[in-house]
Amino acid sequence: MPPKFDPTAIHEVILRVTGGEGAATAALAPKIGPLGLAPKKISEDIAKNTGDWKGLRITVKLTIQNRQAKISVVPSASSLVIKALKEPQRDRKKVKNIKHDGNVSFDEIISIARQMRPRSMAKSLAGTVLEILGTAQSVGCKVDGQHPHTIIDKVHSGEYSVPEK
Repeated sequence: MPPKFDPTAIHEVILRVTGGEGAATAALAPKIGPLGLAPKKISEDIAKNTGDWKGLRITVKLTIQNRQAKISVVPSASSLVIKALKEPQRDRKKVKNIKHDGNVSFDEIISIARQMRPRSMAKSLAGTVLEILGTAQSVGCKVDGQHPHTIIDKVHSGEYSVPEK
């Protein structure tokens, strides 16, 4: 017989989903079924909570306590950079191999770095800004109309100043 269900226990389930769409119930069922939750209902809640990230792959964290699921979005650096590009929403099933060739301002990079700061391993905000600039380089966008690596060199030389906080 399985152990008795503990209502005070907090379970965390982390999933990667496409924003605005529910997670596949087949992927959810083995993770949340034993906790006594309906995968279809949780999938609908995920779709509702990730509406403003429509079309982007994001990480969703389910905090389950007493058979109640609380859904929080944990955006990655790349999804924050792509969202800052303000590109039109695309249907991921029809449009493939998207080129993100937009332009992001350095101030937006700093605000993204502030959002990512608790999850970054860098000592200071400047290190986190460099991480976000590297992500912008891998996404393929420009920062202030320049290649992100030139901005990285300018941050190293002190031409671009990064605040402490």
